[in-house]
Amino acid sequence: MRENPPNKAVGTDLNGDGKMQDAQASNARLVMRLFKMGWAYRAPAVAVVGLQFVLLAMMLTGLGLTGLGIDVIRKGLHPEAPDPAYPFGWTPPVDWSAMQIVWLVAGAVLGIAAVRFFLDKTSRIAKAVLVLRIIVDLRAKVYNKMQRLSFGFFDANSSGSIINRVTSDVQAVRMFVDGVLIEVLMLLISLVFFVGYMLSIHVWLTVWCLATTPMLWLLTWYFSRLVKPAYRKNRELFDTAVLRLSENVQGVHVVKGFSRQPQEIEKFTQANAAVRDQKRWIFWRISTFIPLINFLPQINLVVLIVYGGHLYMNDPGFRIGSGFFVFAGLLQQFSTQVGSIAMIANSVQQSLTGAQRVFEVLDTQPHIESPPNATPLAKARGEVRLECVTFGYAPGEPAVSGVSITAEPGQTIAILGATGAGKSTLLSLIPRFYDPQQGRVLIDGKDVRGYDLSDLRRNIGLVFQESFLFSNTIAANIAFGHPEATQELIERAAKIASAHGFIMDLEHGYDTILSESGMNLSGGQRQRLAIARAVLLEPAILLLDDPTAAIDPQTEHEILEAMNSAMAGRTTFVVAHRLSTLRRADKVIVLEKGRVVQSGTHEELMDAQGHYRHAASLQIADRESKRLLGMHADGRGGGS
Repeated sequence: MRENPPNKAVGTDLNGDGKMQDAQASNARLVMRLFKMGWAYRAPAVAVVGLQFVLLAMMLTGLGLTGLGIDVIRKGLHPEAPDPAYPFGWTPPVDWSAMQIVWLVAGAVLGIAAVRFFLDKTSRIAKAVLVLRIIVDLRAKVYNKMQRLSFGFFDANSSGSIINRVTSDVQAVRMFVDGVLIEVLMLLISLVFFVGYMLSIHVWLTVWCLATTPMLWLLTWYFSRLVKPAYRKNRELFDTAVLRLSENVQGVHVVKGFSRQPQEIEKFTQANAAVRDQKRWIFWRISTFIPLINFLPQINLVVLIVYGGHLYMNDPGFRIGSGFFVFAGLLQQFSTQVGSIAMIANSVQQSLTGAQRVFEVLDTQPHIESPPNATPLAKARGEVRLECVTFGYAPGEPAVSGVSITAEPGQTIAILGATGAGKSTLLSLIPRFYDPQQGRVLIDGKDVRGYDLSDLRRNIGLVFQESFLFSNTIAANIAFGHPEATQELIERAAKIASAHGFIMDLEHGYDTILSESGMNLSGGQRQRLAIARAVLLEPAILLLDDPTAAIDPQTEHEILEAMNSAMAGRTTFVVAHRLSTLRRADKVIVLEKGRVVQSGTHEELMDAQGHYRHAASLQIADRESKRLLGMHADGRGGGS
């Protein structure tokens, strides 16, 4: 509802200052905040981790039983071999053969595997439900917050960036919950179990086999530092690509009308290629990092074969039981878990990038909100006063400057001015879309900043130059601001807006479903629905932002009739350029470069030199010219 917005920034970075210490501190805060977010769902999270804990214990039990089976077979083949160490103090009956014991052990391993299958399935379902719950709730929080943010946030961020924050950035947070939060917990628990079990078998073998682990952590730290800025840049480039797509979908008629499809395809291709090329750089680093992380644990196996083989052949104590086999299995599991660090590190960087952008939205404070002790405004009288109001979208660049206007209840104030003069900006200050940097806007003698914001806006009806309609029924669109309105009230508002007639001519009447933006209606029909939507609330104040600017004379006549009905008894501010509207106003305000240069009635301004008289004279001359041309055409037609 304004003319000169600032340039939108794609992927606005609200935090970074390029300092490494600040970046590391920011990462730590993000991680802690994400863990805190997960803690809010601690009951289902504990259940998931508990199931994973049971699965881990069963895996270790199965591995131990396999080692027991090997010991039983060895004892059966070599009676002089040490007796197997049976778990929990159990010993088989003396008349059992080695094969009977082996069958029992094999059955126990199979039973554990079957139970693990069902527990694993349950665990995966529980984890998926937990993750979906967190992400759905987070997406709802982001959307709810956006509904409460001031217009300044939407001015500073492109539509592509905003859409991505609600969709793919929230999905990146899912990666943290699913691929980091739970995985890290399980990794830590697993490593503690594995290392403890391995130490119980042989301390020095464990120490030497895990000697490469510190290097894994060092490489992971280096990789994280390397790719995080790249992921941030990738999100910004993706914002640009989405913005290109969004603009072309909305402006498809313009693109096709000017045959600019090849150029627009090229622009999107370039934006898409930029995402691809930047992502390729990330993948190149990942393709080096992950194999390296997977290679280092193989050194552990080499150590096991060399040093473990030496112990097995020369250390009688180590040969007791199936220590070597069990140790090898544990080391392989340990290597698998450590190898997952690579994927976790990559997931962390992607998720932190998305989380930072999500939390930027959640942390942004609305500049426009109700004061703590807001004054309720049940029904305004309609007196509006602007006192020396100055406002600009950018520092030092006022869109309106020192404007003072007084409108008594029921008066109509028309605002005239060239494009960029500040007309729409002036209207946007009345319902507090923005607050003036200097001066005050008063309704019924009280500064609008003191009212409850919802009460204030319910007392103000808005009709924009291009009114937006939702993909819903006509009735729902009219009742958008008053969903509980009865059908009688909806039809009454439509009649005031001269819309009831064309609505009833439609096959489904008020139940007609509008297409996106109401494109299955004409421009005049859409405007009349917008007027009906505004008057349904029975507002004391009506703001009309040049609603007849882009319509034909016949439609203008219909809109003016609707406007006259809607304006009756209401304080109205109307941005207008046509004499048919300006003549009806109680006062006309002429703006130039954000300042009031003329003020008065139509007659008073026509008697004075200035912009108004010049603009009106041009319209009168144009109208007279068209009338004479019409008479000439009629005369030629009659002579033939």
